[in-house]
Amino acid sequence: MPVAQLTLDPAFRIAPVDRRLFGSFVEHMGRCVYTGIFEPGHPSADADGLRTDVLDLVRELGVTTVRYPGGNFVSNYRWEDGVGPRGDRPRRLDLAWRSLESNAFGLNEFMRWASLAGVEPMMAVNLGTRGIEAAAELVEYCNLADGTAAADLRRKHGVAQPHDVRMWCLGNEMDGPWQIGSLTAEEYGRLATRAGHAMRRVDPSIELVACGSSNSDMPTFAAWEATVLEHAYDQVDYISLHSYYDPEKHDDASFRASAVDLDGFIENVVATADHVRAKLRRNKRIKLSLDEWNVWYQSRFTEPEDRGIEEVPALIEDDYNGTDAVVVGNLLISMLRHADRLTVGCQAQLVNVIAPIRTRAGGEAWRQTIFHPFAHTARLARGTVLRPALTSPSMSTGRFGDVPAVDAVATHDEQSDELNVFVVNRGTEPVPLAVDLRAFPRHRLTRHLTLSSDRPEPVEQAPSTEILLPPVSWHALCLTPEESR
Repeated sequence: MPVAQLTLDPAFRIAPVDRRLFGSFVEHMGRCVYTGIFEPGHPSADADGLRTDVLDLVRELGVTTVRYPGGNFVSNYRWEDGVGPRGDRPRRLDLAWRSLESNAFGLNEFMRWASLAGVEPMMAVNLGTRGIEAAAELVEYCNLADGTAAADLRRKHGVAQPHDVRMWCLGNEMDGPWQIGSLTAEEYGRLATRAGHAMRRVDPSIELVACGSSNSDMPTFAAWEATVLEHAYDQVDYISLHSYYDPEKHDDASFRASAVDLDGFIENVVATADHVRAKLRRNKRIKLSLDEWNVWYQSRFTEPEDRGIEEVPALIEDDYNGTDAVVVGNLLISMLRHADRLTVGCQAQLVNVIAPIRTRAGGEAWRQTIFHPFAHTARLARGTVLRPALTSPSMSTGRFGDVPAVDAVATHDEQSDELNVFVVNRGTEPVPLAVDLRAFPRHRLTRHLTLSSDRPEPVEQAPSTEILLPPVSWHALCLTPEESR
C-alpha cells in the first residue's frame, strides 16, 4: 500500500494565521436573513427578532468576520431603506433575485447581530445603481461619532456609538453581466478609485477591497485584475476572489481535487497583483480576500428570470454530504497554505443559502456536514502556518490530470507549543500517513478528529503512532509536547 510521508519543521513558516480567514457571508438572498438569522416570533427569538438558536451555532462555527449585505443584492440596494423606524421603511423589489425586500432587517439590526455573534462586520457598498456619494455617506453613518448629518441620523435612530466598520467592499462582482450595473474593467477601476478616495476622506483608517473577477473562468480573468489595480492600486488594500465548486460540473475525482483549482486561482491573482506592483514601482503588496467560496450545486440553480416574484423564497438550499465536507476541509487547507497573501475569507453563505447552518421557519436549526471541518479548523488553526514537506501517492482526475491524493497544512501555536495538522485523502484508496517529527522531538499525537464520505459526522479516533487515512476523508491531528499532557 503506498504511504504518504509528511515532515514538519518550525523553519517552514508561511505566515501567521489571520483570524479573518474564518469569515462568512450574510446576503439578503433567499432565507439567509429572514427565517435564517432573523425571525420575530420564533420561540428562540430575542426582543429584536434575532434567532438565538442560530446565534449559538454561529459562535460554535467559529466565524470571525461576516460580509454584508451582498453579494448581487448590494448592487441595487439603498442602505437608507433599512434604517430608522421599521414602520417607515419601504418595501422594494430586489432586482438581483427578483424578491420582495421588506427592509425589516437592515444595517443597525445587522450590527447588533454581529455584536452578539462576536464577529467583525465587513460592509459592501452599492457601485451598481449608486456610487460615490452614497458610499461615502454610508461610511459617515457607520463610523463618525456625531456632528455630521449622517452620524447624527444614526444617533437619531437610537445608535449612539459608531459601528467602527474597518473593512469595506467596493461593490460586488462588477465584471459579471448578471450584476445590476456591471462595468468594464476601465469603468470599474476608475469608479472604485474615486469611491475609495471619498470613503477614505470620511475615515482614513478603513480597509478597502476591490472587486476581482467573479471566478477564474471569466473571459476577462487576470486582465480585469490588472486593469482595475492599475487604476486603484494606491487606494485599495485587497483584491477579491470568488470561487464555487459544483460536484456535478466535472468528474467526481476532479471535484474531490477542487483545492487544486483554488491553489492555482490564488497564485494567479497574486502574480497579477505583483506584476502591477512592479509596473507601478510600488512597495505595498496587495492582499487577497476570498470573500465568497463554497461547494455549490450550481448546475441545479434556477435563474431569477425563470421564477416569479416572491418574498423570502427558498433559494439554493443545498443539502451537503460527506464528500462535500471533505472538499470544504481541503479548501480551508488551500486557504491556510496561502496565508502570506490571502488574509480574508468568507464562506458563502452562513444560513440556509448554500450554508453550513440550516433552519426551519418557526422550527429547529441544525448543522450541515460542511459545518464540521470549518468549525474545527477555525478552532484549532492558531499561531503560524507551516508548510509540510509532503510526498503522496497520486490520483487521476479528468480536469487536472494526476494530482497528489493526500494534501495537508499545519499550524504551530508558539504560546502553547501545540501543533495542528489538517490532512485530506481525496483519493478512493486508504493511505497510511507517516509523520516525521524530528524537528519536534517532544511532540506526540494526542487527538485525532476525522470525518469521511461514509461518516460525515466528526469522530474522535484513538491516538496512535500509525495513522491510516480512509478514502475521501478529512483529519485534524493535534500534537502536543509531552510535558504539557
